[in-house]
Amino acid sequence: MDTFWKKIAIVLKDPVLKRRILFTLGALVVFRLLAAIPVPGIDVSTLDKLINSSQFFGMLDLFSGGGISRLSIVMLGVGPYITASIIMQLLTMMIPSLKNMLHDDGEAGRQKLSQYSRIISVPLAMIQALGFLILLENQNVIPHLAPFVLLVNVLVVTGGSVLLMWIGEIISEFGIGNGVSLIIFAGIIARLPGVMGQFAASFDMANIPVYLIGVAVAVIVIGAVVYITEAERSVPVTYAKQVRGNKVYGGVSTYLPLRLNQAGVIPIIFALSILLFPNIIATFFSHSSNVLVASYATQVMAWVSNQWIYGIGYFILVFLFTYFYTAVTFDPQQISENLQKSGAFIPGVRPGDSTMQYLAKIVTRITLVGAIFLGTIAVLPLIMQGFTGGTTFAVGGTALLIVVSVVIDLIKKIDAQIAMREY
Repeated sequence: MDTFWKKIAIVLKDPVLKRRILFTLGALVVFRLLAAIPVPGIDVSTLDKLINSSQFFGMLDLFSGGGISRLSIVMLGVGPYITASIIMQLLTMMIPSLKNMLHDDGEAGRQKLSQYSRIISVPLAMIQALGFLILLENQNVIPHLAPFVLLVNVLVVTGGSVLLMWIGEIISEFGIGNGVSLIIFAGIIARLPGVMGQFAASFDMANIPVYLIGVAVAVIVIGAVVYITEAERSVPVTYAKQVRGNKVYGGVSTYLPLRLNQAGVIPIIFALSILLFPNIIATFFSHSSNVLVASYATQVMAWVSNQWIYGIGYFILVFLFTYFYTAVTFDPQQISENLQKSGAFIPGVRPGDSTMQYLAKIVTRITLVGAIFLGTIAVLPLIMQGFTGGTTFAVGGTALLIVVSVVIDLIKKIDAQIAMREY
């Protein structure tokens, strides 16, 4: 407890750290204000009924930071930007020139790839906005829109998504924490008062066992997420002795920490983005004048709406994205080269290719545990929904996983800033 208050005192005294935190809070307040600006002509009762009865819309509302429940100008959230980032990272792994740009140009290469992601996110946002507005129109949530009015609304919603992308990036640059994750986090937290109010209004003494099971699962999930996030595999590293004049340098033994889940909450966000995008596109084409296209689109919507298909696809995507993001962020070859250049080696392992293969083997094994864990936690709420018959658990479990992971990451970054100020 003394350490906690000591850190609070350091935050309050340090002007740079305090400014970063206040900037982050201010940016999130701006996001919440934007989320309160609705698109005109909404049937609120129909929209609430649609969100509460549909798992797809519940997940989409979660992913948009609560923008769907108000049908705000930022209803798409950061989904298009995340989808564009996924596309760019896939292209980076497949196209050698992009991969060389990332490794050879360093920070400049990463900035170029980020710029490409921003450019791609604009047409993706327009496609998603068009498909989603037509979907809401077909569900009688908004009135029939004339072509010009539809075009204006698409541009407004696209602009809201681009603005939200910019807010997330300036949070990452001038604030503290990952801006995109914090926007989703803020949207989830903002929904808590409404969820608590609905829970109080629908409270039933006969459902107390179900409530207790939900609380117990939430506690277990929080504990498991914290444990898996903090778990790491320590690889021993020894620095060779070097004699310079009459002095001996090196000979120090340390370790290389490899986290069990190096991807964090990113695989969940990626998987949700991929799952939501086909449904919006299929909904857009389901009312096509071409009978064949409309038939295929309707089949895709039926597949995505199927509980089993959705759950299996969700698990597989989370599992694959965990490996994918780990492969993007962790390069065994580069680490092996850095160890060799600094005169370090892993005891019992030859430097160079042998070290690279050894590290790759360890990362592959520990990532398997992390990927299975994330996939299981992601689909666990769907399993609970099958037993309880309520849609609240399906949204609440994923939200809980994102909130806990974002809070852990934010605490670590604040601690890192505090440690840097102390030194």
